[in-house]
Amino acid sequence: MSERRDMEAIAGLVPEGARVLDLGCGTGELLAHLRDHRGCTGYGVELDDANLLACARRGVDVIQLNLEEGLKLFDDHSFDVVLQLETLQHLRNTEHMLRETARVGRIGIVSFPNFAHWPNRLSVARGRMPVTRALPYEWYDTPNIRVGTYKDFEVLARKNGLDILDSFGLQAGRVVRRLPNLRASVAVFKFERA
Repeated sequence: MSERRDMEAIAGLVPEGARVLDLGCGTGELLAHLRDHRGCTGYGVELDDANLLACARRGVDVIQLNLEEGLKLFDDHSFDVVLQLETLQHLRNTEHMLRETARVGRIGIVSFPNFAHWPNRLSVARGRMPVTRALPYEWYDTPNIRVGTYKDFEVLARKNGLDILDSFGLQAGRVVRRLPNLRASVAVFKFERA
């Protein structure tokens, strides 16, 4: 149930009727939700064959593309919103993909596991890497190339000339606006190019 509420909180950041590009769209669940409940159109970008099939079954238009190669396929501001949910931590060139997100979309929305969430801090203080719902893998078999914090993204956004329009944390299906760096397992940012 909390995953559904997380999805709805993020969907609420997308204007009704927007043209959306979802980078790393997974099974297309969010794009289908945006289409069915907010009148949005657009495409997903996904690499995994099983996820491509799931998107097709949902009636979601999807393009198979490795995000490490960038978004040269798309013109500047060709989408109202570009979503990059739970993908930044998997990419080698995070900063480049963030700039590409801002180039292709008028608005960008990103989310990622917040490594500064208090249970993670406690785990590290005990000498172990955290294994949580947001970070469900052991350190040696994780698909995450990097970890970051809510505060780290604020610095990265400034460095790349991005204006943060809204931000909050998500914790067990609840939006966290007070002390999200400490109290939320997932960080969410909505931004535009300055």
